[in-house]
Amino acid sequence: MTDIDQAQQDSAGEENVFLEAIRALQHEGTRAEVAEGFRETGNELAREKKWSDAREFYGKSLATIRDVEEGKWEESVDVEGDKRRIRDTEEKVLVNRALCNLEMRNYRSCILDCAATLKLNPQNVKAYYRSARALLALDKIPEAQDAADRGLALDPTNRSLLLTTQQISARKAILDALAAKKLAETERAQRIKLTLTTALRARGIKVRETKQPPDLEDATMHLSPDPLSPTSTLVLPCVLLYPMHAQSDFIKQFDETQCLRDHLEYIFPLPWDNEGEYDVDTVDCFMETINGGLIRVGKKVSLLGVLNESGGKVEIVDGLVKINVVPVGKSRKWIEEVKARRTPG
Repeated sequence: MTDIDQAQQDSAGEENVFLEAIRALQHEGTRAEVAEGFRETGNELAREKKWSDAREFYGKSLATIRDVEEGKWEESVDVEGDKRRIRDTEEKVLVNRALCNLEMRNYRSCILDCAATLKLNPQNVKAYYRSARALLALDKIPEAQDAADRGLALDPTNRSLLLTTQQISARKAILDALAAKKLAETERAQRIKLTLTTALRARGIKVRETKQPPDLEDATMHLSPDPLSPTSTLVLPCVLLYPMHAQSDFIKQFDETQCLRDHLEYIFPLPWDNEGEYDVDTVDCFMETINGGLIRVGKKVSLLGVLNESGGKVEIVDGLVKINVVPVGKSRKWIEEVKARRTPG
């Protein structure tokens, strides 16, 4: 079943009359006449801004032009004249289908149709214009400017091309500004990273990154207030783990000058601690070492002090400090469990 047959089943009234006329057109006339008939129908639809329908009829016109099957069309009494008419129709159809694709935002298809038009006629100003518009929409600024320049070389006073040239220049300025801003941001980010690395090295803090770091959103290890000054305060996100109860708390910003007690005082009491085991003075705190051991974290010692006192045994993994908090009465049991997990079976 052809597209027209399907459309005829789905339509009624005036649409059917229209389609019948098209059906008759498909079988009457020379190849040049049928192709021109489809083009004219496409033009009528384009004037009504029915871009999709117009593009379809332009496609039918092109299909007719490229269908050279013998005996399918009426014989022409002016073969050479028909060849010229077919070539002229093909150029017009391609550049008009480019318009449809442009309006439908099928920019790459528009560019291809314009290129095909210019292959037939390198003097077609509309093809240069529509190609420039499509390239501009794709932010292909140099290509858009080239197309506009070529069109203006043929028609220096073409208002549409002159306006497009102005729009290309304006868009170029915007894109250049965005690129400059992005470059500046990238360079700043690199300087910040280098400064942080320098600050960590100066403090003797070991860090390591894994292939799958946790998503901490905007909680990051950084220097504050000036991320470009290695003497600024080092700030780290921290997770408090309560291994005896499989719970945890997250501290978004733990300054190197702060001690653990500063945070525990506002975190305690814990909403799930029904037995009242967790108090600033009734818990022990530990950090794991690089080789899987444990060091005790003094609650009144600054975070920097804790890291320095570890003698390089503790590392910050993925920019996140991890501290285990255990009730004093259960510390020994928990430590034995940790040691047991480390001991080969």
